[in-house]
Amino acid sequence: MKEEKLQQINTYLEELKANRMKLLETKGKFLSIQKYQVYLNNGQEITREKLLKGNQDGSAAIILAMTEDENFILAIEPRVFTKETVDIGLPAGYIEKEEEPIKAAQRELLEETGYLSENFISLGSFYQDQGCSGAYNHYFLATKCRKIKEQNLDEDELIKYVLVSYEELIWLVENHYINGLNSAYAIEKGQKLIRNQKKEGTYYV
Repeated sequence: MKEEKLQQINTYLEELKANRMKLLETKGKFLSIQKYQVYLNNGQEITREKLLKGNQDGSAAIILAMTEDENFILAIEPRVFTKETVDIGLPAGYIEKEEEPIKAAQRELLEETGYLSENFISLGSFYQDQGCSGAYNHYFLATKCRKIKEQNLDEDELIKYVLVSYEELIWLVENHYINGLNSAYAIEKGQKLIRNQKKEGTYYV
């Protein structure tokens, strides 16, 4: 990792880190919990609580985005309930009602970074937390991304983004700068796809 690039990343991390928190209320505008009585085929009854995000299940699209010159786009934003209170990860966002996952991925990448890609490759889909949520996350590799506009963030959304080489991306994972499972999974799957394509001589991304 070049010293100049690492200094830029550390500057963003420090800028978006939380220095104090104050509890305002226990019922939020975005998060809510539903309680269910569940009846099983074996005759047993159980109670379970379901977490909703914006009155939806919280399914999301996570994008491993690679530019035309094969740099990767990383998002740095506050994650105030983690130990670090700030996180480096991949562009990502919630899938809106009736929205196709790939459309959500295209929209979120453009909103968070201003980059556009017309080449999205699925890296798989998995539940995020089956114990309290129905969120089903979709992972994509987006290639040949090109900058076409500035960020278009929500009012309470704070995101800085950086471009890193493949070697820098792996360094950030191995040195625990990237700690989120969603990002780590997408990077691992994308890395394997690219490596296999190059090995087979079918590299087209």
